[in-house]
Amino acid sequence: MDHIGQIFRPPSEAQSLLLQISLGCSHNKCTYCAMYDHPDQGFRIKKWATIAADIDEAADWSKDNLTIRRVFLCDGDALILPQDFLEKVLLTLREKIPTVRRVGIYGDARSILRKSPAQLLRLKELGLGIVYHGVESGDEQVLSQVQKGSTAAQAVESALLLKEAGLRHSVMVMLGLAGVENSLRHAAATAKILTAMDPPFVGALTTTLVPGTPLFAQAESGDFVLPDPWGMLEELRIIIRESHFTRCRFHSNHASNHLPLSLNLPTDKDKALGMLDQVLDRRDDDDLKPEYLRGL
Repeated sequence: MDHIGQIFRPPSEAQSLLLQISLGCSHNKCTYCAMYDHPDQGFRIKKWATIAADIDEAADWSKDNLTIRRVFLCDGDALILPQDFLEKVLLTLREKIPTVRRVGIYGDARSILRKSPAQLLRLKELGLGIVYHGVESGDEQVLSQVQKGSTAAQAVESALLLKEAGLRHSVMVMLGLAGVENSLRHAAATAKILTAMDPPFVGALTTTLVPGTPLFAQAESGDFVLPDPWGMLEELRIIIRESHFTRCRFHSNHASNHLPLSLNLPTDKDKALGMLDQVLDRRDDDDLKPEYLRGL
């Protein structure tokens, strides 16, 4: 497989074929992110001949009894690629690897809203099953400060579009992204937007200060103060308490998180809040994931 630079995928795509159809992120301005800073990973679409060769290689694996059920299309916000190109990728996967049952992709409000309802429905018909969307926060001021490139209102609109097309929507939010000063406001606004979006999957990640990013520089200068682990868990508690879902699989078990949780909401809400209350009351470091096990 032709993989250039650093390859990222959601935790739930751990067993998927990682097919890199584009490089980098078309936005790549978020102040907390260094995912696509590799010198060879400037945003561009990969040559079709390279993608086709990768699909052929994977098809050969499948013929050798390595059954491929899921594919994840990398990089960054690959959903922003032209519609005809994405259709070509999905059609080729269907033709060459008929065992594939679901294709996943990263997309944000900008890329989702560039597609018409008919285009999203067509991608669904061709095998696209889930869109992973980094919403990060429901607070408009925070989104502006971190240069997200989209608004909370646009995130809600994008969720409605995906729902209409029958596409599953996995939303990521970031604990600590507002810093200590606006922590509680960020958490409450994030709970509000999650309620409005009502996605079937949510992942709560913990903000990590990455050297070389603008957010890291702000922390070094004292303009940004990251909440401590207990502050992060206070935010998580607010988000769980104040979010209202129809049916949601809620995770905070990313490598970055201090306290791994995997919940069915609303069923597990009271149980989760009770556990968080106990952990926050004790404030015992032994309740948290050791720092050496945490990562991006």
